[in-house]
Amino acid sequence: MIFVANVVVVTKTARTITALKSKTTTDITEGLRFGRFPITAVQPVVEGGRFPAKALPGEDLAVGATVFREGHDQLGVSAVLLDPRGKERQRVRLTPAQGEQWKGLDRWEGLITPTGTGAWSFVIEAWHDRYGTWHHNAEVKVGAGIDVELMLAEGAALLAEAADDAGRSAVEKRTLRAASVVLADTTKTAEERLGAGFSTEVLAAVGRVPIRELVTVSERFPLQVERDLAGRGSWYEFFPRSEGAVLDHSTGVWTSGNFRTAAGRLDAVADMGFDIIYLPPIHPIGFQHRKGRNNTLTPGPQDPGSPWAIGSKDGGHDAIHPDLGTFEDFDAFVARANELGLEVALDLALQAAPDHPWVTSNPEWFTTRVDGSIAYAENPPKKYQDIYPLNFDNDPAGLSKEILRIVQLWISHGVKVFRVDNPHTKPVWFWEWLIGKINKKNPEVVFLAEAFTRPPMMHALGRAGFQQSYSYFTWRNTKTELEQYFQEVSHETAAFFRPNFFVNTPDILTEYLQYGGPAAFKIRAVLAATASPLWGVYAGYELYEHVARPGAEEYIDNEKYEYKARDWEGAAESGRTLAPYITRLNTIRKDHMALGDLQNLTLHSSTDDATIVYSKHKTLPDGTKDTLIIVVNVDPHSTRESTVSLDLAALQLDPSDLNEDGQFRVDDLISGQSWAWGEHNYVRLDAHVEPAHILSIRRQP
Repeated sequence: MIFVANVVVVTKTARTITALKSKTTTDITEGLRFGRFPITAVQPVVEGGRFPAKALPGEDLAVGATVFREGHDQLGVSAVLLDPRGKERQRVRLTPAQGEQWKGLDRWEGLITPTGTGAWSFVIEAWHDRYGTWHHNAEVKVGAGIDVELMLAEGAALLAEAADDAGRSAVEKRTLRAASVVLADTTKTAEERLGAGFSTEVLAAVGRVPIRELVTVSERFPLQVERDLAGRGSWYEFFPRSEGAVLDHSTGVWTSGNFRTAAGRLDAVADMGFDIIYLPPIHPIGFQHRKGRNNTLTPGPQDPGSPWAIGSKDGGHDAIHPDLGTFEDFDAFVARANELGLEVALDLALQAAPDHPWVTSNPEWFTTRVDGSIAYAENPPKKYQDIYPLNFDNDPAGLSKEILRIVQLWISHGVKVFRVDNPHTKPVWFWEWLIGKINKKNPEVVFLAEAFTRPPMMHALGRAGFQQSYSYFTWRNTKTELEQYFQEVSHETAAFFRPNFFVNTPDILTEYLQYGGPAAFKIRAVLAATASPLWGVYAGYELYEHVARPGAEEYIDNEKYEYKARDWEGAAESGRTLAPYITRLNTIRKDHMALGDLQNLTLHSSTDDATIVYSKHKTLPDGTKDTLIIVVNVDPHSTRESTVSLDLAALQLDPSDLNEDGQFRVDDLISGQSWAWGEHNYVRLDAHVEPAHILSIRRQP
């Protein structure tokens, strides 16, 4: 009997039961909120299933539920994964949650792994575990000499019945019948008979196909499984106008780079192992109230303006800045990126310069002040006189349809990833509508939310459909801050919020990078590349650019307002570049699937308050185990020593991985060194030499 959504349904299972199938029983259970066994607090579930939880193909998703029953009989709990057609693809037996915090709380947990994209789902099943109940009772009673023959006879009958289950293999059927015969054989000792019922072979048979009754099934909970780049990948941002830009020193006049010259930089980006090349807005830039160098209000005639001040007489969001080239040039840029294994991400900045065509054609899409002027953007104390925010309240349908048209236009030119500027300044309903419309026709399209704002809004944008988001990682620098944030994003919000750990942006140059020297750049790169499946770099990071505009948390001579020609070749020749280190990190990410999941991060302890330790583990489809231990000195100014203490259970070590002293081998994927490690280990990390270990546990065949 299976209990589904408060209704008792009789079905063929491992054992069909008829005791409760009468009309009277159905009448008394109809409309009740609890099934035969209560199933509560199911995860991953977003707002009771109103929104799907996020997932990726091959990602191990932590699934859990609080399940209990009356009395002392044993419960079994399973998670069943269903593909987009509703077909069962995986059935996982959940186990009681470990740890003191779960003691006595009836929490069950396990991992499910979808294998393809689409609208998947899962259910939790709870059932009376007949074999587990008999095993427990027989072990206690026979050992105490109580009801010995009765317990052995019950076991014999139970295994004989289980042997008739059509779902079992021929070997399992023979195993169960043979055990049943021995259990019933009164010529043997009680210990021999019980040993047959408890044998490894019997345990394996009933483990694979449990002997279930009174099955209670939860409601179905949705999982939206999206392609890899929705939740895994490394981003690189550059300004195409700077790549290939040339300064005439005699006149002080710049010649802008363009898509043709910028394409020449793609090889280097691909060689560093990045997956996505992200471009700031490529549209015409407004002239009215244009910003000059370092955000001044007095631009010179050669100042190109901020790409985020979109729109001029040359067009708006559906046009390309004339300096960058034509649509044909853009298509060639996208094609070259694709040839190199890169996807192009385009900035979707829903705002307008004062001379954007919309200001004339649709003034209702903006906010008009009492004096008749249009309100420009402000984020006190910052002012953006060159940008008009959009107002979705006056003509929501018209404005929404125009934005949909624009996104579809760029999709038709090969763009499948959009980095959305300031989505938190637009209504959340709009994003739910837009992303839903786009993904219904183009499920491969990915949206990244650039939303450095309050957690409720950031989380709501994730629920509304944003596949990933910028995060607070940029400002989490101390060991305590990092531990708390890693725990939050990997275990508390992962069902709806995928953090992209950008180490810097054109707007953000933290004090940590301003004053931490090259070590700080290494530290932040290691943390970002290993703690999250998503990370990003803004051009110049590999050159250790760290000089800030006085009094601001942003770069001096900011590329947002001017051209920046970098000497990539000179930096490579002199060795003053982080590019080889970044390349190594991206190579490690691609070689180790454990770094491709978000929820598998486990924090470990160290005696030093500046040494953070965490691990990531994944069991691969072929059964091999991939486990990394990351140890990072987050103090960029000094050498730190500590004793690292590991939660060995989280590392899932096999006996074959251990030597005679109970130690295991680790290989440092950065330095190439190897050590024997155990539960407690001495670590010394000199920030100026190498601030981090990325240790791979050497598994024995």
